[in-house]
Amino acid sequence: MSSDLGRAEAMLRAACGDRLRTGVELAPFTTFRVGGPSSLFLEASSEEDLAAVAAAVRATGLPVLVLGRGSNLLISDHGFPGLALRLGPGFRWAVVEGRELRAGAAMALPALAGLALQHGLTGLEWAVAVPASLGGAVRMNAGAHGVEMAEVLRTAEVFDLVAGERATVRAEEAGFRYRGSDLPDPGVVVAATLRLRAGAPERIRARMDEIREWRRQHQPLAEPNCGSVFKNPPNDAAARLIERCGLKGFAIGGARISTKHANFIVTRPGARAEDVAALICAVQDRVAEGTGILLSPEVHLVGAFDRLPR
Repeated sequence: MSSDLGRAEAMLRAACGDRLRTGVELAPFTTFRVGGPSSLFLEASSEEDLAAVAAAVRATGLPVLVLGRGSNLLISDHGFPGLALRLGPGFRWAVVEGRELRAGAAMALPALAGLALQHGLTGLEWAVAVPASLGGAVRMNAGAHGVEMAEVLRTAEVFDLVAGERATVRAEEAGFRYRGSDLPDPGVVVAATLRLRAGAPERIRARMDEIREWRRQHQPLAEPNCGSVFKNPPNDAAARLIERCGLKGFAIGGARISTKHANFIVTRPGARAEDVAALICAVQDRVAEGTGILLSPEVHLVGAFDRLPR
């Protein structure tokens, strides 16, 4: 362990006690179910914990990996040489006031979609089957079925891990783009307010049922995956390009292109993160050779890999 990491561990141990853990395997915290351990691991119970993390970051340069539901992460088999930070139950709450829904960042998107339905609010149906936390969805501008988070977000509350303080960022100031934003990094989204519209519950429920059924028919929900692996290029679909190049079912080690949806990679027991990364690179190469288009990964690779995607 480096001296800086040791100093960071001592600082966090003094502030958080035995809740700070070492050598925690991160695979169970990702939807790929692969990856190695994190040097340090903390499930934050309050903003006091985040303040302690910020102090360690300022003092030691501690690398921090913020974990939501791990649906867009591929963590190296070697693990993460820093602190994996997850928000605990204290960040799992939601309130509805009029047509606004304010919630803690640890809330799951499907749960928030269900809450919106209960209150006759429309605009969040697309999220009913998205396996993401609110915080991760805000930071990555998650979206599905033609809608994205930027369209319903009013404000995001972000704890800046350099400044050590909380700030409210309006949606128009967040620098949202396709599957990305300019929110403070390193920083943790701790809450968000969504602006929805009044709607008929029966229509909201029907749309949610339609989205669930579409996903059952078109996506490999029963196998570990991270959702869409590649961003869709302008005016095209990554899945169409991958399928056109004959890559459905193509496998490297324990990772395979889904036969149900070509923009999904699924893993089987014994798969390694390196298998997934190698498959991502192979798909990039084959699609670039076959179509002239370089696909850009939507999934984020964390840690050391033999080869990184372009």
